[in-house]
Amino acid sequence: MTTKPSAIEIHHDGVTIPVSRDGQGRPLVLCPGLNSTQADLHELAELLRRDYDVVTFDLRGHGLASAADRYSFEAFLGDLGAVMAELGNRGLPAAPVLVGYSLGADLAVHYGAEHPGTVAGLVLIDGANPVPEPFITEAVLPEFRAMWEDLAAQREAERADTARQVSLTAQDILDLNLEIDVIRSEILDRYKRIDRPISMIMSTSMAGDSGEGHAPRFNRIWRAGVARLVREHPHIATTWLDADHRLVFTHAPEIAQIIRSAEGPAGQATS
Repeated sequence: MTTKPSAIEIHHDGVTIPVSRDGQGRPLVLCPGLNSTQADLHELAELLRRDYDVVTFDLRGHGLASAADRYSFEAFLGDLGAVMAELGNRGLPAAPVLVGYSLGADLAVHYGAEHPGTVAGLVLIDGANPVPEPFITEAVLPEFRAMWEDLAAQREAERADTARQVSLTAQDILDLNLEIDVIRSEILDRYKRIDRPISMIMSTSMAGDSGEGHAPRFNRIWRAGVARLVREHPHIATTWLDADHRLVFTHAPEIAQIIRSAEGPAGQATS
């Protein structure tokens, strides 16, 4: 079935969340991550629309969504929940596949654990990783703070492209990354509560392929987290791409094909 392109706005918790829907086939919800917008994920969404009825949206403070007084994991999870609730009210023909990138993957795991039976499966792109130790330590804090200040300044300079703007400050981003470290240390318990197929698409060099600086440690932690997850949950299908954390932008065709393969022909879930 082909859907007519549609755009709606969801008002909840004092923010407005823009939602776009287009494509054909099984419903699929694409959740962006921290510092990414639905406009940033445009290439992947367009590739998936050949086989899926794709829903994209912006988290609060991102893209065309309104800014908020607070930014937290729970607040972003509420945004995803509001989108899923609206889709449920509109009577989807089948439960959607929930695809999340980076922070969006963590949101997808938490949503799936808290709402059993509402999704057909999860596809997690370089996120929701039960890392064995935190990324951000006191030693790297000043460097990360400077990096995020530069990123916030860059985003501010790009404000003319409203669809890709991010309203979060460097302090917001720092606080969220510290919170995400804690959430990922406890995420294994969430996986235990999900009874739907899970596929992971992970980068081999999350922090880049430099042999200097913090990259080797970050990459080691990233790989160790995935190894830990599949030991405890061997049913989770994992695909590694030779890429860094930008893989959703640099390897969109490969990711789209992996998602199709995981779901089977024409977007039908495999058993």
